[in-house]
Amino acid sequence: MVTFASELYERQGIKGDRRRQIVQVLQAALDAVDPAAAVKRFAQRDGGALIVDGHTYDLTTIENIYVVGGGKADAPMAQAIEELLGDRISDGTLNVKYDHLLPTERITLREAGHPIPDDEGVAGSQRIADLLEQAGENDLVLCLISGGGSALMTLPVEGVTLDDMQTLTNALLRAGANIVEINTIRKHLDQLKGGKLARLAAPARVVSLILSDVVGNPLDSIASGPTVPDTTTFDDAWGLLRRYDLLGKIPESIETYLRQGVDGEIEDNPGEGSPVFERTQNVIVASNDLAAEAGQQAAAELRLNTLFLSTYVEGEAREVGKVFAAIGKEILASGRPIGRPACVIAGGETTVTLRGEGKGGRNQEMALAAALAVQGIDDVAVVCLATDGTDGPTDASGALAEGDTIARGRELGMDPWEYLEDNNSYPYFASLDDLLMTGPTHTNVNDLTFVFVW
Repeated sequence: MVTFASELYERQGIKGDRRRQIVQVLQAALDAVDPAAAVKRFAQRDGGALIVDGHTYDLTTIENIYVVGGGKADAPMAQAIEELLGDRISDGTLNVKYDHLLPTERITLREAGHPIPDDEGVAGSQRIADLLEQAGENDLVLCLISGGGSALMTLPVEGVTLDDMQTLTNALLRAGANIVEINTIRKHLDQLKGGKLARLAAPARVVSLILSDVVGNPLDSIASGPTVPDTTTFDDAWGLLRRYDLLGKIPESIETYLRQGVDGEIEDNPGEGSPVFERTQNVIVASNDLAAEAGQQAAAELRLNTLFLSTYVEGEAREVGKVFAAIGKEILASGRPIGRPACVIAGGETTVTLRGEGKGGRNQEMALAAALAVQGIDDVAVVCLATDGTDGPTDASGALAEGDTIARGRELGMDPWEYLEDNNSYPYFASLDDLLMTGPTHTNVNDLTFVFVW
């Protein structure tokens, strides 16, 4: 459930009314991407048949059904599959983020590290690989994929250790690489990513139900595309290391392996046209645009003028925050691009270049930058939300920026610029009770930003 760090929005008056509107819109957006409901929209049981997005699988001809995968939303997805198939499931293993467990009967859920992979993730991924090795021509592999799957399903190639992968991931995050770039490198260093899960499962039939957390929903980037043709190459991975000036600064084992791939000494990931994918179906069951559309509908029901701006928002969080603040100020000043009362909605995923040692997340940092840009301006609010409920390494899902955010902070002796430069947005908003607190939502479809102008 969406709430603020305090019950401030329960107070009477204009501020309370506005915060209740914010909560209603955000809650509608999250409800629309409930993972279990999303699975059930695309997969149904009709007697002896399983129907997935119009494709029918005759269960009477299938010997074993294996369920594998990983991601932050996989626990409710697993519950939906168990409700659908029950004892027809032969075995299953899914990797989920710590504190994201839900009760299941036939599918084993294994907690693992995110965003930095850990030993539990590797052990669970090895179990997945072992199950896939058992799959035969008359078996069906159901692969449940959701945001976070890249880190949670980590099984490094021979010669590369988990410590190496942790060092690489941390270096890429600190350099400000986006999720598509990070996954381009990781899927060339892993035994399941980049279509290799489907290769392990062959000749079994594979059905992937995918909850997208990547801007634009490119299938080969979501959880590093374990069941789809890879559109990237070893050359692409090597080029990204060069672009972010990481060559010579990451483990030698990684550079050696990727260099061998560039030189053609190691086979690249299976691409378009590979026979590996002849019996594979990939279905996106929920995404950022679905959440944004639901938020837009909720705002319209509150009689706000709405504009669904984009689901392709990327860039440095603090810079993007200033852009959303500018949209709010434009609406206030001119009524463009829509008139008041207004709710502008956008989705995507920003990045943060770490400059300090503080605590925060990309949405909180974006909100702090927006707060600086709208300070002293009444009737504008910028709300930044991580749909998975955990913005960066914090227990908050985002934050709210208003015209008085900076003034209230200064009354408490806080210099907003110091907090921003130290990447320390969490304690700033915590002091104001302006953090968004949802707890783990068990879903993950990128981030959402809302600009309210009353």
